[in-house]
Formats: sequence, C-alpha cells, structure tokens
Amino acid sequence: MKTKLLQYITAAVLLIHLSSCVDDLDSKPLNESILTSDKVYDTAEGYRGVLAKCYGALILNGQSGPDKDGDLQGVDVGYSGYTRAMFYQQECTTDELALHAGSSQGSRDNLFLKWNQATPINNYTYYRLYMTISYCNEFLRESTDSKLKDRKLYEELKNIIPYYRAETRFIRAYCYSMICDIYGSGPFVDETMPIGIIPKQKTRGEIYDYVISETEALKNELKAPGENEYARVDQVAAWFLLSRVYLNAQTWVGKNEFEKAYQNAKKIIDSGKYPLAPDYRYIFLADNNTCKEIIWPLPQDSQNTINSAGTSALIKILSDGQMAPLTGITGGGFGSARVKPQLVDKFDLSDQTFNASDPWGDTKKDKRAQFFSTGRNKDTWLPGKAFANDFKLGYSSLKWRNKTKDRKDIAAGGTIYCAIDYPMFRTADAYLMAAEAALRGASGGRAQALAYINEIRDRAYMSGAYGSGVSGKIADSQLTLQFILDERAREFHTESVRRTDLIRFDKFTKGYNWDWKGSDGAAGNYIGKDVEDKYKLFPIPQDEFTVNPFLTQNPDFK
Repeated sequence: MKTKLLQYITAAVLLIHLSSCVDDLDSKPLNESILTSDKVYDTAEGYRGVLAKCYGALILNGQSGPDKDGDLQGVDVGYSGYTRAMFYQQECTTDELALHAGSSQGSRDNLFLKWNQATPINNYTYYRLYMTISYCNEFLRESTDSKLKDRKLYEELKNIIPYYRAETRFIRAYCYSMICDIYGSGPFVDETMPIGIIPKQKTRGEIYDYVISETEALKNELKAPGENEYARVDQVAAWFLLSRVYLNAQTWVGKNEFEKAYQNAKKIIDSGKYPLAPDYRYIFLADNNTCKEIIWPLPQDSQNTINSAGTSALIKILSDGQMAPLTGITGGGFGSARVKPQLVDKFDLSDQTFNASDPWGDTKKDKRAQFFSTGRNKDTWLPGKAFANDFKLGYSSLKWRNKTKDRKDIAAGGTIYCAIDYPMFRTADAYLMAAEAALRGASGGRAQALAYINEIRDRAYMSGAYGSGVSGKIADSQLTLQFILDERAREFHTESVRRTDLIRFDKFTKGYNWDWKGSDGAAGNYIGKDVEDKYKLFPIPQDEFTVNPFLTQNPDFK
C-alpha cells in the first residue's frame, strides 16, 4: 500500500525538523521550526518518522502545505522542491521543453543556456540535496547502537535499524551522485564529522568514488528485492544507482565502466521483481502505486502532500486550464512549459497530434506520444517575433494525468493537487541502460541490446506480449547509439534525465541544436546554436562562498 509510508512522511513534515541539522553544513539555513533531537528520538516511531523525513525531503518543500513554512529559508518555497528544481535543470535546458514562466528566477537563462552563478533557479537543487544529506547524517549519528541503548530502544529496534541505516546511506549516496552530475564537485560531509565543521570540497572524481564505494558497500545491507514496503528502497534500487553512475563514468571522470553498468542493469531485469508495466500510461497515473515497474517511488497524495513541488508541480507546469478535464487537475495548471518540436518529431507524424475522440491515444501506434495540440502551434516561435510567454506556442504534454487506470478522476471534478507518485527509478531505464552499455562494448552484445530495445518498444506500441498493436520492433541495422538517445527521449521525456543523457552522448553543448539554444530571445533568433562546454555543469551557488572559504567555483564561472 502507498498509504503506510505516506502517513509517516506526512507526520514527519509536521513534527520533525532536527536541531543539529542546522549546523551540519554551512550552507543555506534550514527552517528553525524544530524539535530537539532528544525529543524526536524518544520512541521507535520517532526514528521511523526521521527516516520518512529523509525520503520526504526529496518530494516535499516545507513543514506544512500548501507552500508554507519552507524547509529552506530565504528561497521561493514553491520552486525549492527537489523534483521541481531538478526538472528545471534536467528538462528545461534541453530539446524537450521551453519554459517561459519564472523569468525572475532565471528560467530564460536555462532556456537559452546562458546561466551564471547568480541564476536563482539553479541553486535550489543544490540546497535541497545538501539539506537531505544533512537529514541523513543526523539520522545516522542518532541511530548507533550506543544511542539506542542510552534511550532504551535497542531491543525494540535492533532488528530493523540496520535496514533504516542502509536506506539512509542509500539516499545520501543518491544525493551525492546528483551533486556529481549537476555541479561536478562540492563540499563533503558525513556523520563522522563534528557538527558545525566547515566541510572541505571534494573533486568530481572523489565524489564519484564515494558514491560507488558507499553504494557497493551498502547494497547487500538493504532488504532483498521486493521485500521492503512500498516506497522504501531495496537492493534493486542500489543496483539501479550503480548502473546509472557507472554508465556516466566516462563522461564524469573518464572511466570506462560500461561492463559494470550492464551487469547491474541486467540484474534488475533478471530479478523479475519490478516487471515492465503492461501499459506505458499506467506509470504516470494517480494509482501508479499499483504499478510494479517503479523501483523507487516518492509518494504523493492529493490531500496530505499538498505543495507546489513533486508531481503536482510537474503536471501544472505542463498544462493549462483548457487541459483540466484531461489532467484531472481542478482549474488547470500553470501553463508554463511547452514541448519543443524536436521532441515531437521523434515520434511518427501520425502520432504527434491530439484527437478529441481518442483523448488517451488508444489508436496511436506509440502510446508514449502523449501531446495536446488543440489550438497550439507546433513551433515555439513565430516568424520575425521575439521569444514570447505564450503557452500555445508549442504542443503540451499529456503524459501525467491525475486519473486512475479506469480513466476516472480521483474525486468528482478533479483535485487541486495530484496523487501521482513520482517515479525516481523504473525498470524501463534498466533495459535502455543495459542496451546502451552493450552497444558501447559491454558483454551483452548487439543481439541482447536489440532484444532489450524491442521489449521497450513492444510495450510502447502494445504489441507482441503486450497486445495486438502494430509492431514497434526495429531491425539490427537500425540499432545505433543515436537511436538509443532518441529512444530515451521517447521513453523518459519530462522525467528529468534528458540533460544527463545529452551530455553522455556529447550532444548537449555542441553538434545538436534545438529551439532557442544559445539565443538571446530576440526577434528571429529561435534557431539553436552551439554553446560553450562550461554549460555541461551548473555553478555552485554564489552565496556558498560567503560561508565556506574552502570552496572553488566550477571553471569559467568564477
């Protein structure tokens, strides 16, 4: 059930903010609405609540909703949610989406790939990741055997606390992996360091090595595949993280680790514990807690996790009032990010437009082509005009719907906030990571890579084992790295992996361009162009240099 951990996350939001976390990292100050550690850790339920807070920090944005009492002081509460902040960096800098709202936050900088260290919208991911690391460090300090014995909780918790600790270490390793990806380097702090210490900066290579060694060390301490409760990670999540980090090793640190990426992805597939959903569309619905494909979900609820982060933000950013009957969101959305034609054109022409008589795209060949085109212009520009804040310049995404598999609203007339659990890791990515690694030289070979790709495409087309649709299979002659990159766009658009993918394929800054890339937004300047390689990273927030003298800014952002 989705509700069990969700109840603890909700309780953690209301009750837990840990005093020593404020001093754990000299960074953006945390909210001071706190309880003391002694009181929080008085009971076994308190420990479970802090664990839930470690998970919840990646999907929530404050102590109470909607968008009140934010976790981080001095920042926009709505923008500061992790999945929303990551979306702005991983999707709205790419060939997939044109974000026009939030210009005061720096959205235009991301659209044009011209950000700098003062661009606010790119700071929130950094703060949120380090805040989550702080929560994890706090939990690990307070859950040692000696602390449990002092509090007379050891006997009650001795059989479950090792799993709690392994999960907390996993969340922390994930956070550092994203620091490595997005910012390259950053300060490093763990539970062994004195509270209040000013942390030293680690290089990208050092952070990479830590993520790998820590995840390899903890993977067997997590529960066996499929044995944990819903929304808590198990060994499969560790395999996934390892596969993703190894796949990017050559880009990040110059190491060829494609064999390790392949082997870890293959373990996920072979375990059979998280099989592909029978219908691609099921993954992005309000009852996706019943979808076995999602390896690590972050729970959302339309009444208890109400804020402008998570999937509520995602579905609203991608839709407007006209789409409300289709999305199940009362009053519609923000209407602030439209789809670029470079994404639309990765699908067959016959699948690109919306048909009011087939609102779920049942008659489309590729069910992943979920676009709303009614009253929209396919291009994000008009001839001779400057960039405009016009949501109808560009198709809209209908991938995320606050509805159930039987295509009903979760409440009459829809809800203001959605109940779609956010899929952090899912099995389809293991198939495509394994296929890519095999094509880059891992032991699987072309035949296995082709089989994995065609499994994903059979599901997308609902053909083969998934239905009687037109076959989506490709031939060996079509299997190239470029095809895999395009297939990843078709499969994962709006899921906040696109920037990482484009960089890994060396297509982010040069050699492949899209609307408004490298532009100044002036009339007629919509044609994309190459930009400097420094934009493969985001700068460390400038505010950090006022509190940490040990930091060095990323090259070319000094």
